[in-house]
Amino acid sequence: MKRIITVFGATGAQGGSVAKALLEDGTFCVRAVTRDTCKPAAKKLKEAGAEVVAADMDNKESLEAALSQAYGAFVVTNFWEHFSKDKEITQGKHIVDLSKKLGLKHVVFSGLEDVKKLTGGKLEVLHFDGKGELEVYFRECGVPMTSVRLAYYYSNFLTFKPQKSKDGKTYELVLPMGNVPMDGISVEDLGPIVLNIFKSPSEYIGKDIGVSAEKLTVAEYAAIMSKVTGKTIIDAKISPEAYGKLPFPGAEELANMFKFYWMKPDRDPELTHKLNPKTKKFQQWFEENKDAYKDL
Repeated sequence: MKRIITVFGATGAQGGSVAKALLEDGTFCVRAVTRDTCKPAAKKLKEAGAEVVAADMDNKESLEAALSQAYGAFVVTNFWEHFSKDKEITQGKHIVDLSKKLGLKHVVFSGLEDVKKLTGGKLEVLHFDGKGELEVYFRECGVPMTSVRLAYYYSNFLTFKPQKSKDGKTYELVLPMGNVPMDGISVEDLGPIVLNIFKSPSEYIGKDIGVSAEKLTVAEYAAIMSKVTGKTIIDAKISPEAYGKLPFPGAEELANMFKFYWMKPDRDPELTHKLNPKTKKFQQWFEENKDAYKDL
């Protein structure tokens, strides 16, 4: 019988990519976890061959049923659903405890660095720090785990588009990175990376893997956008402090994240492309998504 991989967040961006890659490969059985098994994305997963089950991160009984008899799991927690580091940690610990209790052989966790710990409390990035604490908890509990730490999502460029300059002739890409290169990746490319980690447990259990398609400065991102759209897009040269005061929810949290990116956290494009040779660099991804910018 094929071994079961439980995929949390299977109708979301990360979990959806992982479920798709596992289903297409066929080595493992996929148990796709979602809160609503009736949503269209869940029905598509069932049609593709997944076992679709309902579970809630706050309900330990439903989580235990989702993990029962599984060989492994892909685990993603969602800070942005509630903006609470404490809640994210509590939800994650439920899964760690159950993974230990049920004897899972390999968990791939969508982790990140504990920035507060790394910087001695000088910098706090809540949506990183909670995942960093969970990485430690996984290992303290003795759960065989690989942490996959993603770079900045290319899809964020669809939400945070360049803004028209005061002169009305150019557009500014508002990212507070100065001249420091920033790692980026398409979340759609995560699935094959996780698949190949599951296929080589002895090589990757216990490792923290920083994934990135490539490292580009804001000016380089803007130049690619300009080339593809025909618009003049430039680096806005905004500081992290000014970015944190922008009027949208989570601006300060993201500003702190960019401050951490200035420290050049470990993201490995070479290993990323080894794990998924089809990982798209930014220009290819942007060319495929340029229609989102047609009204710029």
